[in-house]
Amino acid sequence: MSTEPTIQTPIRIGTRGSQLALWQANHILAALREAGHPAEIEVIRTTGDRMQQPGFVPPPDLDGKGLFTKEIEEALASGRIDLAVHSLKDLPTQLAPQFSLTAIPQRADARDVWVCEPYWALHTLPTGGRIGTTSPRRRAQILALRPDVTFVETRGNIDTRLRKLEEGQCDALVLAAAGLDRLGRTESVHQRFSPSELCPAPGQGALAIETRSIAHPTDEARDDAIRNALAFLDHRPTRFAIEAERTTLDALGGGCQLPIGVHCRQHARQWQIIGQVVAPDGETVVQVELNATEINPIDFGLQLAEDLKSRGALDLLTTQLLPNE
Repeated sequence: MSTEPTIQTPIRIGTRGSQLALWQANHILAALREAGHPAEIEVIRTTGDRMQQPGFVPPPDLDGKGLFTKEIEEALASGRIDLAVHSLKDLPTQLAPQFSLTAIPQRADARDVWVCEPYWALHTLPTGGRIGTTSPRRRAQILALRPDVTFVETRGNIDTRLRKLEEGQCDALVLAAAGLDRLGRTESVHQRFSPSELCPAPGQGALAIETRSIAHPTDEARDDAIRNALAFLDHRPTRFAIEAERTTLDALGGGCQLPIGVHCRQHARQWQIIGQVVAPDGETVVQVELNATEINPIDFGLQLAEDLKSRGALDLLTTQLLPNE
């Protein structure tokens, strides 16, 4: 007879309400149900979602951290939901002690993509072309390749950004491949940037399944059962890569608002990690690539961070604290 705790009522999955967030939550929902676990979804509105609405006035103490996770984590801590599904790059590198990153499913394509029908690659865009992106990282990396382009703010979900492109508000978009792939919206994707061109944000393309930690259960037996139920979703190579990437980001003192790219992958029986820090104007790029066979992810990420620092990355990051254009 099994002594593992059982789940008597549906597992409550907390998520944002955007189209992509719901796809991600339903992906986990389907996997749990296929494994025989009852589950349901609860949609939670976050500060980041409200910021994307016209007329939103941010509070004066808003620091940019946890914009898409704060309210979901509050629901998790209170026991309103049993787990949260996030885009992993939205999570801070250090979770609060009451939470655990219990499972990281296999990652989708981590790269950035070029979305444009008339011009099929960045180098074909006419001089002065307008690229839609709100990401400081993408802006800096693109300027390093094309210093002549201009940028247009394109906040909102994927459909909103694609609509702005269709309306002519910009000439092209640069977006994460994973979101477009998951939603089946790749009809105008003609270029997928290599990590050595546009190095992705740490964790890009991966999902995070967050639960209460062992030390902070709301119902010890239920929380144990949920962690056990999620174990099959944890993809070890993806976890290795994510831990290495987030370690580098943390060691550099960065977050999603700084132009830091880190990408780790397994290639030809080796681990490869690339780190890229770029000046806001794209004029200076610090890039390091490391390879290893036998190493743990924390050491791999720290080694990359130290190499980036030794080449002046921290000097570039001190210039990043200016308001967005």
